[in-house]
Amino acid sequence: MTITYRAGTIEDSFAVFQVFVKTIMDYSERMNVMGITGGNDPEIMKSLWQKRKPMFEFLARTAAQFWVAEKDGEIIAYARSIEHGGLQELTEFFVLPNQQSAGVGGELLSRAFPKTEARYRTVIATLDERALYRYMKTGVYGRFPLKYFYRKAEKVDVKTDLKIEPMQLELHMEDINRIDREIVGHSRGVAHQWIATTRDGFVYKRNGEVVGYGYIGSSSGPFAVLDDNDFPAVLAHAESLMAEKGEEFGAEAPLINAKAIQYFLERKYQIDSFSAILMSNLPFGRFENYLCFSPEFFM
Repeated sequence: MTITYRAGTIEDSFAVFQVFVKTIMDYSERMNVMGITGGNDPEIMKSLWQKRKPMFEFLARTAAQFWVAEKDGEIIAYARSIEHGGLQELTEFFVLPNQQSAGVGGELLSRAFPKTEARYRTVIATLDERALYRYMKTGVYGRFPLKYFYRKAEKVDVKTDLKIEPMQLELHMEDINRIDREIVGHSRGVAHQWIATTRDGFVYKRNGEVVGYGYIGSSSGPFAVLDDNDFPAVLAHAESLMAEKGEEFGAEAPLINAKAIQYFLERKYQIDSFSAILMSNLPFGRFENYLCFSPEFFM
């Protein structure tokens, strides 16, 4: 049957989530990694959808490009991108396993990740060779890998001169945008407004000036600090908060972030088997001062 393409809508969120799950599960089996724990359990998938629904709907509402491919009335693939302050990022690109040699991927990618006036173009990619090949053909190349570090949270004390305060976006947005421009090369106020509704935000102050921020919850991140030496104190604060809830704490770390990784190693964090890589058209940012949004749909 004919494959057709159309712009995606927020009403497609559950359908594209199903494509995402099936594709990640197939990739996980081929790579012998754990992409989604309990991914074959319908109850776990129902719970995961409830957890991920706000993010999928946010990505649908704010996408610069959102395209789906349909066959016999069923969505078999989708791709979408966002644009913030001179950066274009491909957030998702998933094609059902049994449709991956039908030319669908190329058609979707040309629609969802076209070259624009954005200075920087990025993808957080899995290590699937076919997808990597397609991304490199669009002009983005690997910069560094990312790994998820996690452990059962415990109370941790680290001496610091930082003053840590709950985030108030109406007061702190200008400072957060300033830090983002310095650390990740662009501001993204819309993303922060949404992230702050899903996890607890904090700002880190030194001598009255905001020098970093972070988000903590069942999924944490992003974290950004102007001085990477502040990561032990920032992460100790985050882990301690999760310990009060009796939960696990984890973060997505660029493997060039030495200070955060030293903290994880000293605290005997585990490393998830799933790997990703940041790709971009040009080198940019100070990612040794950054921990990514988790899960890795965008920076």
